[in-house]
Amino acid sequence: MGRGEQEGHHMSEAADLYVYAVVGDGDYRPTATGIDGAPLQVVDAPSGLRAVVHEHTAGPYEGPDDDVKRWILEHSDAVDDAWQQCGAVLPVSFNVIVHGDQEAGSTPAQQLADWLETNTSLLGPRLEHLEGTTELRVEISLDRAKHVAEDPEVLSLTAEMESRPAGVRRLLSKRLEKMEKDLADRAADGLYPDLRTRLAQHCVDIEEYRRAARDPGLVPVLTAACLVRTAQTEGVGAELTSIQQEHPSLSIRFLGPWPPYSFADMTATEGSMTA
Repeated sequence: MGRGEQEGHHMSEAADLYVYAVVGDGDYRPTATGIDGAPLQVVDAPSGLRAVVHEHTAGPYEGPDDDVKRWILEHSDAVDDAWQQCGAVLPVSFNVIVHGDQEAGSTPAQQLADWLETNTSLLGPRLEHLEGTTELRVEISLDRAKHVAEDPEVLSLTAEMESRPAGVRRLLSKRLEKMEKDLADRAADGLYPDLRTRLAQHCVDIEEYRRAARDPGLVPVLTAACLVRTAQTEGVGAELTSIQQEHPSLSIRFLGPWPPYSFADMTATEGSMTA
């Protein structure tokens, strides 16, 4: 099969290419469809790397929020198909569209194949590193109300408020709020090192990120994307169950499994596939 072709099908030289993912499996044949049901195809580089694409004759996907959400989900379904079949995938972010280079006389497929070939030494090892892995998202927060419910200082100040006039109660209420916040913040900081260590022992890699609390009553402790051997995902779940049992005031969200979106950084690649 020649560069920029899918077996049994020649791509249109006029059409741009919308890109979903990079894989290294020479036998991969898409079984899903792309955005708005677009047929998926593959572009081959001589090195063996392949890009999953669809032919695209319009501009970027832009529109109402509901449409964008649907397109992103359909994009993810295409990436998931490649991941499930190949075992390793480098997902490409939403709305990456490759154009040809008229000055150089190259088609979009040639432009993309050249980019793959130029970056084989970077993308190839990264695919090997991701072989047989999955991404899990873990969000651990401390429920402030649950944590301080039995604290002696909080109980004492709460009892004192009941016997005080309204004006004093308002002042004490502000003091109570600050006390509860400080207690929860210190507890979250104290829990973090141990929880991160326990989680990391199940991971090939771990990428932390900041987020706003889902609820004003929750104090973030640890939010991380975890790269895990697919066969060891249950170990992460079991560890989080143990953590929850030991610390009932924690709120834990465990999301996935997904393709390794957080671990497919391609910012160090040479050139631009969209030039």
